[in-house]
Amino acid sequence: MGGLHIVHGWRNIEPEARGASVALGNFDGVHRGHRQVIAAAAKAAAVLRAPLAVISFEPHPRRWFNPAAEPFRLMNTDQLGRVLESLGVDRLHVLPFDAEMAALSDEAFARDVLWVGLGVRHVSAGFDVTFGAGRTGSPQRLQAFGDSFGFGVTIARPIRGDDGGKCSSSAIRDALREGRPDQAARLLGRPFAVEGVVVHGNQLGRTIGFPTANIMLEDYVRPAAGIYATRTRLADGREVPGVGYFGRRPTVNGVDEKLEVNLFDFDEDLYGQTLEVDLLALIRGDEKFDSLEAMVVQMKKDCAAARAMLMPEI
Repeated sequence: MGGLHIVHGWRNIEPEARGASVALGNFDGVHRGHRQVIAAAAKAAAVLRAPLAVISFEPHPRRWFNPAAEPFRLMNTDQLGRVLESLGVDRLHVLPFDAEMAALSDEAFARDVLWVGLGVRHVSAGFDVTFGAGRTGSPQRLQAFGDSFGFGVTIARPIRGDDGGKCSSSAIRDALREGRPDQAARLLGRPFAVEGVVVHGNQLGRTIGFPTANIMLEDYVRPAAGIYATRTRLADGREVPGVGYFGRRPTVNGVDEKLEVNLFDFDEDLYGQTLEVDLLALIRGDEKFDSLEAMVVQMKKDCAAARAMLMPEI
């Protein structure tokens, strides 16, 4: 990830990996609220002449506490790294969220992990931060621990969405599930994107004139099923407009969920390559058609709508 240095764990880390001004949180999505927390850490880093770092947890605490929870992630680790690097972050501290971490009191987390383990010089966190067993840690307690152990603390103010609601990962997930990728993009500060390896499908799309690149969503949040206008970044950096479908393909009695993307004016072998697909707008919801012929007629209309949206000059 270029200039971003990733440090795993918090015990016995190298001396040069200590002493940063850190942003504390889960940072799933790195939305506008997260960016304000990182900006506060960056301001302190400049004053202290310290590295700028982000602390995150793997697995996500929600996944650890509830392994059976439905998929909810807004980005994978590679996407997180790229976004943090673009924000000027020097270091990503990936802390294991396991039984030991879950059992630490808020004071033990501040003392053993932040102060002793990472040697932080400053901690920036969101206005609603919680930490420690039972989520007893709060902005006020973080400030008190900073005063006690000798590191600075900044608590970022909340950012509100267009509707006045809190800018949060939960609000972004809700927007995606409800078929509002435009609202999700406003909260994120960029479009929601799925990254994954192109896998083989049943080849149906190619036989009906709409070849697709198929990507499994893994632990990504499931957006509303339907047809989307998309922008796909290839492994070589090219960006290609297109139309994507997410759902179970009821017309052909599909079972598994995947993202299928038809790239406009494109005919290259993408199997095994990693693509990143922006979901830009929901064109229509999922439908079950009486025949493949009826589905193809609608797909042509969907492509025309996506082209008009993404390539208006053509």
